[in-house]
Amino acid sequence: MMKPLRFALGLVAWACSVSGRVSDHTSFNVPEAQEELREQRIAATAASKAIDVQIDAEEADAVLAIIAGHPVWDRLFQTDAYKRLKQREAGGKYSITDADFREFVVSDELQRRASVLSRALTEWKKADLAGAGSRILPYLPEGVRIRAKVYIVIKPRENSFVSDLLRNPAVFLFLDPKLSKAQFENTVAHELHHVGLATLAKEMEQAISGLPPNARRAAERTGTFGEGLAMLAAAGSSDIHPHANSPGDVRARWDTDVANFEQDLMRLDAFFLEIIDGKLTEAEEREKAASFFGVQGPWYTVGWKMAVTVEKTSGRTVLVDCMKDMRRLLVRYNEAAERQHLPRWSPRLIEALRSQ
Repeated sequence: MMKPLRFALGLVAWACSVSGRVSDHTSFNVPEAQEELREQRIAATAASKAIDVQIDAEEADAVLAIIAGHPVWDRLFQTDAYKRLKQREAGGKYSITDADFREFVVSDELQRRASVLSRALTEWKKADLAGAGSRILPYLPEGVRIRAKVYIVIKPRENSFVSDLLRNPAVFLFLDPKLSKAQFENTVAHELHHVGLATLAKEMEQAISGLPPNARRAAERTGTFGEGLAMLAAAGSSDIHPHANSPGDVRARWDTDVANFEQDLMRLDAFFLEIIDGKLTEAEEREKAASFFGVQGPWYTVGWKMAVTVEKTSGRTVLVDCMKDMRRLLVRYNEAAERQHLPRWSPRLIEALRSQ
């Protein structure tokens, strides 16, 4: 059974491995190499202080133990992941009861999948989570600390999500045998970026507090472009394809969706203006906003394209500054897009989001 592992320790190990590799090339006492070593050690120390993440696979371990013939039901129902999952879904469409979960665990379908799930879990436990965490830190403002639990779970619904971001952040990752270790690392990095971004929520709330009510609602929605920022951060660079480690069909789907950037930007522009003009009820707004998610829809692709454009044109420092107030991302993107003859957000939208 994999016990919760404090991620900071992994970062310390990563720091040691970096130091060891660099020292192999500094035996000639070259000042430049020594300076590089010093900077990498500083970065590694900063990373170890900035990230405090626990990986918890106890729920998945317990489910697999039961399938293997060990009736550890009490252990399963007392795992932190199961209790938090049950609490999150309580009273909703997908509420969980112990009886229903028992039925799921002993189902023939899960029995048939036990071996592949076990292999996937073994691979995921070998993941380089220190590397995943270090990739996203340059894409967050200095001083941001990431504190979260990452749960690897086997459950009826095959979805992954973040929960309770402002109080007790948790990342629930459905154990999907189709995801390789590299894809798992990318997913963890993506979700941890959401956790880091959520620490800036109060700053964003204060920045837009003076807007008229409808404009404030639209400004709040710009925060959903965090999906695109997380795609970039998880990749680690604007020069790396966000699906570099994904199967060909997944990468092709992303490329096709990114090719629709202009149309999707215009659709989102119209959506924001509908909110500002008071044409949508809150329920209609939620429904329409949800339609832009898809598998990885416009919130992802348009957000990613804007972020990459800003970083390549104005630098990463400017991009990271946008994360404190996501309205800046639209403004900075428009400035870059004008020079590159790319589609832009409408002047009326930009003005409405700025007006205070």
